[in-house]
Amino acid sequence: MQREWFEKDYYATLGVAQSATAKEITKAYRKLARQYHPDTNPNNAAAEEKFKEVSSAYDVLGDEEKRKEYDEVRRSGSSGGGFRMDPNFSGGEGFGDIFSQMFGGARRRGSAGVGPQRGGDIEATLTLDFSDAVQGLTTELHITSEAQCIGCNGSGARQGTTPKRCPTCQGRGSVEDNQGVFAFSSPCPQCSGRTVIIEYPCAGCRGTGREMRPRDVNVRIPAGVADGQRIRLKGRGTPGTNGGPAGDLFVMCHVAAHKIFGRDGSHLTVRLPITFAEAALGADIEVPTLSGEAVTLRLKAGTQSGSRHRVKGKGIASAKTTGDLIVSVDVVVPTELTDEQKEAVVAFANASDGSPRDTVIAQAKQSKRAAS
Repeated sequence: MQREWFEKDYYATLGVAQSATAKEITKAYRKLARQYHPDTNPNNAAAEEKFKEVSSAYDVLGDEEKRKEYDEVRRSGSSGGGFRMDPNFSGGEGFGDIFSQMFGGARRRGSAGVGPQRGGDIEATLTLDFSDAVQGLTTELHITSEAQCIGCNGSGARQGTTPKRCPTCQGRGSVEDNQGVFAFSSPCPQCSGRTVIIEYPCAGCRGTGREMRPRDVNVRIPAGVADGQRIRLKGRGTPGTNGGPAGDLFVMCHVAAHKIFGRDGSHLTVRLPITFAEAALGADIEVPTLSGEAVTLRLKAGTQSGSRHRVKGKGIASAKTTGDLIVSVDVVVPTELTDEQKEAVVAFANASDGSPRDTVIAQAKQSKRAAS
């Protein structure tokens, strides 16, 4: 159990209530991650620290199982003390679980010592082209992180040798200090809880079984990934200890803007200029799509500038749904006219029945008289 769970209120870090839904927690995290991300705040140590706090909070609250465990630990820790009671003592069984959690290593007599420990999570950033984010892709991510030592395969011992069972704790990883009804347990001072000692350490990792090195990780980015979304790669973080599982790798995705297209959830958006004649008379116009192929959109006569039109199924396709292409049209007013065009516009004006402003002016006058 992580000791910091008792000290840090992850709900407060993300600015959400303890009753917040998973969707609310994710929304709060994405907002804060964009605000404090190192790419947005270069050379800003305070922002970087805040980003780490936000990421740590989401690592727990964003995982359903971890969140349940965190809530339970917080409830237990609010009433616990700082020691482990002997189970032979009346009532020690119930209190012992709380005290063991709070000490993060205290154990019952006769139990195993420091057990397998999960490796740490790491986070990397990946910038995606807009089209790749929409369509999905598999790519290689180049990262430098703690990994299993190649020279000793993670054992920590020099080639040709093996780790030996710790003589102090007899391979339990912990030692106990018995004081009456209380038994205080702490990591073994000789092996530091590893249960073994390394007589001949590996030269590459100096007996730790880990080394910092670059590595390539294959990442599958699902179709429709959004800017600021995190992709979790289970077991691709730092290696665990004492046979524990590896941590996870979280990939923070940043999606570059497109010159033509935008995005609204699962829908793609685009703005297209049209002529006055096309708007007034109606027309079949060509609309670009992200695939490069054009589709035909029928405009009704009297189409207004700024109106939105939907092309079904040409948005972002994901495992759950396929969005549409939302086309906003802008009527373009020419800045220069030929003599023939001027004559046509004048003829149109002369044939028009008043001005569209007449109604607004009449309403304003009526409103003024009513106020008087």
